[in-house]
Amino acid sequence: MTQTKGVSLKEAPGPQDGAFGGHMRELQKDSLGLFMRMFREYGDIVRFRALGNIYLYMISDPDGIDYMLRRNSQNYARATAHKTFESLLGNDGLLTIDGPSWLRQRRLAQPAFHRQRIAALAPMMTRAADQTVQRWQEYENRQESFELLHEMMRITLQIVAEALFSIDVTQDADQIGAAFGSTLGYLQHSLSHIMPPLFVPTRRNREYQEARGQLNRFVYKLIAERRNSNEDKGDLLSMFLQARDGDTDEGMSDKQLHDEIMTMLLAGHETTATTLTWAWYLLSQNPESERRMHEEIESTLSGHTPTFEDLPKLAYTRMIIDETMRLYPPTTGVPRTCIADDEICGYRIPAKANMVASSYVVHRHPAYWEHPEQFDPERFTAERSAGRPQFAYFPFSGGPRQCIGNNFALMEATLILATIAQRYRVYPLPNSQVIAEQLVTLRPKGGLFVHIEPRS
Repeated sequence: MTQTKGVSLKEAPGPQDGAFGGHMRELQKDSLGLFMRMFREYGDIVRFRALGNIYLYMISDPDGIDYMLRRNSQNYARATAHKTFESLLGNDGLLTIDGPSWLRQRRLAQPAFHRQRIAALAPMMTRAADQTVQRWQEYENRQESFELLHEMMRITLQIVAEALFSIDVTQDADQIGAAFGSTLGYLQHSLSHIMPPLFVPTRRNREYQEARGQLNRFVYKLIAERRNSNEDKGDLLSMFLQARDGDTDEGMSDKQLHDEIMTMLLAGHETTATTLTWAWYLLSQNPESERRMHEEIESTLSGHTPTFEDLPKLAYTRMIIDETMRLYPPTTGVPRTCIADDEICGYRIPAKANMVASSYVVHRHPAYWEHPEQFDPERFTAERSAGRPQFAYFPFSGGPRQCIGNNFALMEATLILATIAQRYRVYPLPNSQVIAEQLVTLRPKGGLFVHIEPRS
């Protein structure tokens, strides 16, 4: 339990490391390995030095995570790590704002993700997947390998741009995706390294500025075109353009619109693309699960394109997505900063403490997951899920700041997987070494190069 009021609180356990450098080198090289080691050695809550006088509290107890993210969320603000992204996403988007402004924006965006609206997007999602299948015929004909994450990014970027902003990025997807990849790599590096200010013309800074400028020009052009047309397309951008402040009756500025669009474009394509990439990899390593998925797809679809109405019958395919996000959660942890002194699991949490709820660790907690390193989609049947704590599994975070597009992403990933799997099997190149690397999302280090085999 989290609360033990009136009892003298203990310090959270952790290594007695007096070195000024703390565990920064490990955080830079292998943060996931460090988190797993800390969990195994010290348990469900651990405190360790990151650098200097900066300590990190890692929570791996589902009830403690529930307390931090949901029951007492008002005492845990978005963390400094999130502020790193303000140079790309601005400070007026859902990811980077707090307080009443965040709540207003959240309520404004929520209708775009209602169930009926999401259901209407299913044909557009499968159409994008069909276009990918057609493009892959060239790889098939040439017996050519390709990088899978890039392909998944292309699909999901096309979908989120059309679904939320009614724009076609088919011709620009590669350039936009590359620009996002470059900026995110820079920002991830800056989280664990001392970086010169952006005005210093280092190679890394120049590349970041160029990629960020490309994205900004794309977004501001979109805003200008929509304002000039004054057309209500019924999408999220139209909802933002029509919004008025309750006190001043002012609409959103171009900067506010920019920050929201950038946030939605990033969050709406990056995480789903990495999930799909890992799903293909896991299926290639688990032929029995792949066989069961194909049986379900064939019996359910009989060769036709999946629809929203087919989703309940694609239960095993959906469980593959769930199990993929258990083993490879797109974002491996939820950082927070404690505002006022508190306690979790009977341990003292001081004000200004740096917190993290590591989904990567909790999703491997042996108290909640039998044989946690094994790929087993049936963990997510109703029978085996019964009694499992809510926050033993939280790939979309949780509480008030749970990902607004979680249902959108789950439907999208299931439909894409089912559509492409009807035509192709996907396999990594022989002797590939697939290593998970924590960037902004959890990606295969160096990409995942694959070949495809047509299914009869």
